Amino acid sequence: MDVVINLDKVMAVLALPPDILLARIFLYVGWVPIAIFLLWVFKETWVYYIQVDYARKREFILLAIDVPQENEQTPRAVEHMFAHLAGAHASINLIEKYWNGKLQDRFSLEIVSIEGYTQYLIRTMPKYRDLVETMIYAQYPGAEITEVNDYVEGYPAKFPDEIYNIHGAEWILQRPSVYPLRTYLDFEHQFSGEFIDPNSALLELFGNLRKGEQCWYQIVVTPRGFDWEQEGYDEISKVIGEKKKNKENIFDKLTNGFLNILTVFSEFIVPLWGDIENKKEEEKEISMLNLRPVQKKQIEAIQQKISKVGFDVKIRFIYIAEKEVFDKARFGSFVGVMKQYNFSDLNGLKPDMDITATSTHYLWKESRVNARKKRLMSAYKSRDNWEGRKSYILNIEELATLWHFPIEEAVQAPMLQKVTSRKSEAPSYLPIEGAVSDLGSEINLPAELINASEEKEAIFSPVKSAPRADMKKSEPPANLPVG
Repeated sequence: MDVVINLDKVMAVLALPPDILLARIFLYVGWVPIAIFLLWVFKETWVYYIQVDYARKREFILLAIDVPQENEQTPRAVEHMFAHLAGAHASINLIEKYWNGKLQDRFSLEIVSIEGYTQYLIRTMPKYRDLVETMIYAQYPGAEITEVNDYVEGYPAKFPDEIYNIHGAEWILQRPSVYPLRTYLDFEHQFSGEFIDPNSALLELFGNLRKGEQCWYQIVVTPRGFDWEQEGYDEISKVIGEKKKNKENIFDKLTNGFLNILTVFSEFIVPLWGDIENKKEEEKEISMLNLRPVQKKQIEAIQQKISKVGFDVKIRFIYIAEKEVFDKARFGSFVGVMKQYNFSDLNGLKPDMDITATSTHYLWKESRVNARKKRLMSAYKSRDNWEGRKSYILNIEELATLWHFPIEEAVQAPMLQKVTSRKSEAPSYLPIEGAVSDLGSEINLPAELINASEEKEAIFSPVKSAPRADMKKSEPPANLPVG
């Protein structure tokens, strides 16, 4: 029986004029990719809308942290703090993502200098206050944590401004996130173990600000899971020169299965396949042995970085001052501070001069600079982890290097707020209130210290809030450590 294929209908369609042919193709199948694209646009727009709405409803508090003056804890203690903070990471299901717009909650680690007075701060949501306080007290039992008003309030949101001028930028990585920065371990002497605190240069810069000058340093961190490890392994394969394996589809699996069957039968006929495999393995081993020292260093560094917990990070710096005392060189000094953490063969931090820096060249310079100032100030005030450049990943060791409390023997910053002494029961031989007043008149304190203390109270004034409803007053446990 002969099989006859009738192609008359196909030929009739192909014989149509081009415009009619294209119209029919679009009518039958051409609308599918357009519909898919429109659905994708709708999904992205919807997710963006509900996430913005979710983010707008979140509330935050600002906590000022003062550590004891005799602090001897290295940044390793702060690394443990950030490992604790990573517990805020939460899995987000489909309903929470596409209906509620839920986002990973973020924190802001800040160091601020107001006319030379320097303060460490953490901005968090109220529900994480216990988490933040616990992680700090676990490493610094003598620390003092106070909820304060936000220091950014009252400063201009638009520029030019009659009183203030600003200069700043976001800091970005020079290479992919999997390459590490220089960490506090690299600042320890190899033999003596002496630690040279890189933050001493930062606190020196902040401590030298004059009246009318301020420096704001912000690290916005968002906890994330371990899904970024694969990026490290992919980069290691690239360093080695290993070809990236593409994911197999159904057709590839069927083809490879058929070829594997042929390979099994061929081994009985031509026993050369084994030699070829051995040769491939030998070539691979030789390529590993021939790696240059810098490649070996990169591989080890990447493996070390991805072995620790990571955060999505955005770093911002703003120098704001009254126009009469504005000194743009302060920004250059901060650039020098951040270069301490750079490796020439691994990774480093640099100011983003292309998009977020408040300077530009060529056309419409003034209007473009003012627009950048407005965006940078807005992103800083809101502690936004979307605005500006894309975030990158730093692990807890890198974060502890960039943001840690000063060590007494390494940093001498006279106007850095610290807990001067540990709290304990008052001695019985203290003078009465009147005697204290008389005694105080005989003590001559430096005027700058008195003024700095008064300015500190005005800037970082504690928040007067009602007692938390979920907490009942009771006697403290007998086993609490002395404050």
